[in-house]
Formats: sequence, C-alpha cells, structure tokens
Amino acid sequence: MEKRIEFGRSLLIASGVLVAGLVSTGYGIWRVLRPVEPVVEIVREEKGVESDSNMLVVDVGGAVERPGVYEVPQGSRIGAALILAGGLAVDADREWVGRYLNLAEEVKDGSKIFIPGESGQQVANSNVGSATNTSSININTASIAELDSLWGIGEARANTIIANRPYSLVEELVTKAKLPENVYDAIKDRVTIY
Repeated sequence: MEKRIEFGRSLLIASGVLVAGLVSTGYGIWRVLRPVEPVVEIVREEKGVESDSNMLVVDVGGAVERPGVYEVPQGSRIGAALILAGGLAVDADREWVGRYLNLAEEVKDGSKIFIPGESGQQVANSNVGSATNTSSININTASIAELDSLWGIGEARANTIIANRPYSLVEELVTKAKLPENVYDAIKDRVTIY
C-alpha cells in the first residue's frame, strides 16, 4: 500500500512537471506566432501643458563616459551633470576642465557641456595665434589678438570677454561680457565655446 501511495505521489509530481513544461512551451509558441506589439509612447510638449518646472535638461558630450541628454533638478551644478554622465573619460583634457570649466556653476536649461579630449585640445590649440583663421574662435581659449580679429571687438572688449570666462553658451557674450546685440549678431557664427 505504501508503495502505491509513493508511486502515486511520484506520478503526480511527474505529471505536474510535464504539464508545466507543456504550458511553458505552448506559451512560447504562442508568443512566436503572436508576438506582443511593442508599446511606443511619444511624449511631446504641447502648448498649455506644463512640464516639471523643477527639472532642467542638459546635454553632456565629448570626453565623458556616457554622453547624452540628462534631466537634473533645478539648481544643479555642472559637476553633478558630469557625474550623471559617468564622469570624465580617460582621454579627457583635465587641464582644460580645470582651467575653463566651473564645476560649481549652476546648470542652465538647454545648455551643452562639452569636455574636449586631449587629442582634440591639441588640434584646437594648433590654430592659436592665427588672427586671420576663418574657422571658429573658441571664446574660452582665444587670445586677445584672436578676439580682436572679430568684427566689433577691440582690445577692451577682448579683455572683457577674457575676464568673464568660462562661457557655457555663446549667447553669454551678451549677458556676461555685455556685448551689444549688433556685435553679437555679426560674430555669433564665427565663435564657439569648445
């Protein structure tokens, strides 16, 4: 009698395992024949719909571990945005970061933080001293002579631009360096922050 009960239990367990396997296999076949449609949600901002006013969006690129667009709380610092991007990459130009990037500066909504790599900085520095160079002039690293080569920028304005470094946006030439709008409009396509 005990052998029959034990055999019955073993049979019950084996049949349970068999049923579970069949159900699992059947579900797998069902998913192959009728796959789940991926759900894609497109989020767009419409007029009248307010986004979270406590969050800012910043684009972190260049020599960082995970370049991308990040949301940070209002009042966040550039250093915190770099941490979200995984920190500086191995090839980041740390001297440039130490000299021109204020890690304690507050992030501005829609701004770009770009960390140059060591090789990229060497290429950028190869143009220094060429006042007739038609490529973009980096307002964070340019000399007085380079800035003076721009229309409407004399030695006094060049000194003001240098004194107010670093710049996160080219538009800060108007707010930080107090350039007149007509001068900014004339040179905005010839200057860069990186």
